[in-house]
Amino acid sequence: MEDERRGLIYGASAYILWGIFPLYFPLLEPAGTIEILAMRMIFSLVVMAVVVGVGRNGAGVRAILRDRRQFGLLAAAAVLVSVNWGTYIYGVNSGHVVETSLGYFINPLITIVLAVLFLRERLRPAQWTAVAIGVVAVAVITVDYGRLPWIALVLAFSFGLYGFCKKQAHAGAVESMAVETGVQLVPALIAVGVIAGQGDLVFGSRVPTSFLLAGTGLITAVPLLLFAAGTRRLPLSTIGLLQYLAPVLQFAVGVGIRHEHVPVTELIGFCLVWVALVVLSVDGVRHQRASRRLARAAADAVAA
Repeated sequence: MEDERRGLIYGASAYILWGIFPLYFPLLEPAGTIEILAMRMIFSLVVMAVVVGVGRNGAGVRAILRDRRQFGLLAAAAVLVSVNWGTYIYGVNSGHVVETSLGYFINPLITIVLAVLFLRERLRPAQWTAVAIGVVAVAVITVDYGRLPWIALVLAFSFGLYGFCKKQAHAGAVESMAVETGVQLVPALIAVGVIAGQGDLVFGSRVPTSFLLAGTGLITAVPLLLFAAGTRRLPLSTIGLLQYLAPVLQFAVGVGIRHEHVPVTELIGFCLVWVALVVLSVDGVRHQRASRRLARAAADAVAA
């Protein structure tokens, strides 16, 4: 019980930190999206190097580098999470916080679609219902925007594919993140070099902003490590419910603090997404309970 309570604290802390990210990135202006992304990559690697050194995870990192399949999957994951980070930073700093929250609301639905496409998983009727409601919701929001909500869709698909690659790699949280940030280093350095060559580099020219840019390494690594610690101690159903904390907080920041306008049609679309997530969550909890009952019945039968 104590271990699960600690897991709940770790998991909730991770999602709360992710939820209040929209308050941090505007502080980094006038740095542009590419510079913020590059600095986030570089300083995330610095933080992970310290974590690997303190935790003595070097052997695990070297093992991944020797395994071509694991390394390939994590390199792909690094590309996908880079797209996710860059899109998120752009969305927040361009005044589309509500749309970024939509991306993480529909992410569980995208994950289900990916499971069907790549893993040939068969969906239960409630899951199909949730996906169908999600499609209708995106259509409603598209009509309201007059365009596809591309920020939300890129965030949802990139994070869904990122999770898929991570799952297939079967690597430890610290080791995998260390490899991912290592893969990101060279492109990040090139980006910084190009921006500096154009005379637009903010890092180093403004002391407060430079410290905040360096802090992107901590705000990236800390929630991920808390998340990893939480998932080891919590049931999957609890993690599934906790994941909605982040987009709820992002939506609240967008509407309540950044004062983004949400038209009625868009709000209807969000309500449909929330209905889909309720259907998905209730079905997930019921399925997990049924699986536990079957497992207990099977164990009792073997014991008998």
